[in-house]
Formats: sequence, C-alpha cells, structure tokens
Amino acid sequence: MPASKGHLNPGDPDVAFDRFEPGPGLADLVRHVWVVRWRVPAGVSRPQRVLSYPAFNAVFQPGDDIALYGPDSRLSVRTLEGTGWAVGILFRPAAAPLLTGTAATELVGRAEPMAGAPAPQVEAVMHDAVVDRPARTRDAGLDRAALVRVLRGWLGPIAAQVDDLGRLVNRACRIAEEDAGLIRAVDLAQRLGLSPRSLERLVRRHVGMTPKWLIECRRLQHAATTLFADPEVQLSRLAAELGYADYSHFSRQYERVLGESPHRTRELSRAERSHIERSHAGSTGESES
Repeated sequence: MPASKGHLNPGDPDVAFDRFEPGPGLADLVRHVWVVRWRVPAGVSRPQRVLSYPAFNAVFQPGDDIALYGPDSRLSVRTLEGTGWAVGILFRPAAAPLLTGTAATELVGRAEPMAGAPAPQVEAVMHDAVVDRPARTRDAGLDRAALVRVLRGWLGPIAAQVDDLGRLVNRACRIAEEDAGLIRAVDLAQRLGLSPRSLERLVRRHVGMTPKWLIECRRLQHAATTLFADPEVQLSRLAAELGYADYSHFSRQYERVLGESPHRTRELSRAERSHIERSHAGSTGESES
C-alpha cells in the first residue's frame, strides 16, 4: 500500500483509509488512488488534518461534481461527521497542465470543477462501500477492481500525453521529497542540471509553488507526523534532524504553516492518541461480549 505523510493524524477506528496504485501505464500521471470511508457516532466529529503534497488531487464525493484541488501551503482540516466516503486521485506534478487550462499558480489553495470525469460511475461503485466499522473490515464493500477499471478508462488517454518536461518535474519533486539531506533549492537545481531560474519556472508551471516549498513541505510533513506518532520526541533534536538552524527557526516556520506551535501539536497528539486507545479498547470489549 502506498504510504502517505500528508495525513497528519491517522488511526481513528471510525475512519478507514485505503491507498493503492491504479496499475501499469499511469505512473507518470498518478501517484496513487485514495479512498476514505467513515461512520462516526451521532453527535461526534472527527477532524482530519492534512498538509497536502505539492501536487493536485481530483476528489469524488457522493452527490457532488468532481473537483480538482490545487496544492496548499497551509494545513487544512476536514471534519467528518455521520457516514460518508470520498475517492481521490493524487496526481504526479506532471498532471496539472493536462487536467486544466487554469494556471497552476491560480489554483494554489483553491479548487475548480473538473469536466469529463466519471463521477456517476465512481458513485455507483462506491454505493455500498461504507461499512459499520470500516477500520475492522477495511476492504468490505469496496470493489477496488471495479473502481480501478473506471479510473483507468478515464486517465489512460491523459497519461499518454505526459512529456519529457512532465517527467522532469516529477523527478524534481521525487528528489525533494525523498532526499532528507536536501535543504536548498539551488542544490536541487544542480542535481537536475538546471539553473535555479529554470527549475523555478518548471515547478511553478506544474505545481504552482516554488522549489523551496517542495523541500519545506517534506520537512514539515515529517515533523508533524513524527509529533503525532511520538509526542515525546525532543523538539530541538527533531529540528536539527530536519536541517533547521535552530529550534526557533523551526518553530516559527512550523507555526506559520500549521497554525500552531510544535508544543501545541504534541498536546493534540497526546489527546488524540488517548481517544484512539479508548476507542480500540471499546471495540475490543464489544467484540468479546
């Protein structure tokens, strides 16, 4: 299953995430398909915190037209209530000029309707995909093969249009995401054999953001997911591991993007983990009774 660092507080037993690749021939266009299903008790809400990858997402939801979402340089929170689902495609950076005539820079932090997407077919596949306890039976009711067939029929002709520039920006974003030692955009340009100005034009055209953000997004995703998984981690050590000059620099940048201090994230992580542990304990008790 493809891993994701964009979802900053995974693990809620009332919310099931499934991520998978859509098969051969689409790798230059699509990173992975993601499916979220939830059944939240009445009167309860489940906030989902996301720091999005520097790429576009197409999102299907019941009763809605599909929307194309641009990347966002700030934390977004989607609150889940009741019962529902969403299906998304996380695209490679090469995809944006092939999916919309709107400049990528104009869609940062925004969304627009997406014509030509198979919304009725996806909704038909997902009609019975929400189950009583999705985290216990993650694949129950989800016909993944049927969903992949629908999406491949739509995306195959688009994937065939990815060109060398698209593959180059895909490579740039992959290096920025995977190389933990990379902390300067100029070094990324050198790795690619480009001038810093050429790299900036390439990334802005496809992603709408700067090469510097490719690196910063990786660092802050790592910081936030680490704080959720291990809220006792030493903050100054985490800042140093991520290449920040000092904790103050790290804390300012973290708060600017996530809207809260690292200390506050630790408090939220402890509370959320306590909730998850209580929910798991309750679920075990139900299954044994």
